[in-house]
Amino acid sequence: MDFAFDTTTEELRERLSAFMDECVYPAEEAFERQAAESGWSSPPMMEDLKQEARRRGLWNLFLPGEHGAGLTNLQYAPLAEIMGRSPRIAPTATNCAAPDTGNMEVLAMFGSEWQRKTWLEPLLNGEIRSAFAMTEPDVASSDATNISTSIVRDGGEYVINGRKWFASGAMNPRCAVFIVMGKTSQEGSPHRQQSMVLVPRDTPGLTVRRGMSVFGYTDADHGGHAELLFEDVRVPVDNLIGEEGGGFGIAQARLGPGRIHHCMRLIGMAERAIELMCARALSRTTFGTPVARQGVVQDWIAESRVRVEQLRLLVLKTAWLMDTVGNRGAHTEIQAIKIATPREVEWILDKAIQVHGAGGVSQDFPLAGLWAGARSLRLADGPDEVHKRSLAYRELKKHMPAE
Repeated sequence: MDFAFDTTTEELRERLSAFMDECVYPAEEAFERQAAESGWSSPPMMEDLKQEARRRGLWNLFLPGEHGAGLTNLQYAPLAEIMGRSPRIAPTATNCAAPDTGNMEVLAMFGSEWQRKTWLEPLLNGEIRSAFAMTEPDVASSDATNISTSIVRDGGEYVINGRKWFASGAMNPRCAVFIVMGKTSQEGSPHRQQSMVLVPRDTPGLTVRRGMSVFGYTDADHGGHAELLFEDVRVPVDNLIGEEGGGFGIAQARLGPGRIHHCMRLIGMAERAIELMCARALSRTTFGTPVARQGVVQDWIAESRVRVEQLRLLVLKTAWLMDTVGNRGAHTEIQAIKIATPREVEWILDKAIQVHGAGGVSQDFPLAGLWAGARSLRLADGPDEVHKRSLAYRELKKHMPAE
């Protein structure tokens, strides 16, 4: 086995690490001040950071093929880890932030030439932002076949009615388009009743009712989350992505890369937490002894290192499988990292917070925000229990009678 990164990856890691050291980490304190004053808009300094990232060739690194940097999942994995060390700034600065990443992947894979020209190109250039509207407040959206928003064809248009919430990216004033998933049919297979359509923000009948916070955080730097109301919203049939009934399959194609991107960044968050935990433990004394000499703290640090190393290997294996046998062939590993990574990183962040005492839950350190992000990812892209259910069935199936 060869665990070394290739030349391209190493060169990009060096370049991205320099960008983090020279531009991102020094900007974090001022960024938080601006974020507190900017509401749902990105802090003004973000545009300068984006220009600098683009100038350094650190742009659209997540997207393979002709539309992006052309990197494989295995090449992108260590870069996403580096970005995860400052998740409120680095992904957006490099145009690698959700939900735009997933929406760009959908348009690149399934969009028509017109859709790519109209929406993908400005997204790739960082000129606009976008939103993804799938989850609904009135049904258990962990089962996507429950989605009840209706998309009914009326001549040359689709008419959309329904409610969504936690529509990622919707609160950003620069959000210009929504990808909306709803039902175009009540007949046939439950997995062939859903479709996805593009809805421009200014379409009559679309109301952004309110922003949704996550553990009290707005996540405004990534566009925020919103509750949406669709009342007889009409869009041309050309706004359909792919084919009618293809929405569930498109969602699965979108969520596979999204899940691994989240896990890659989570490892970077864990590494940042370990660094902060060690620095804090070495700088504080309790009962006449440095905190770093306390056995329980040493146990937390050691356990954190073991867990991160395990997670990284599993994520890299998953990325390699996605490159070599495709998302379907890596299905088991994608689910495994989605189950394990947020849970383990949440544990590491919890221990780092504990070592920091009151400071750990304050705004003076990034740990509280990192914890909220890790905890929310145990729900995003499917809750733990859904992935465990599916993974368990795949294991059981190996031992079931052929009939």
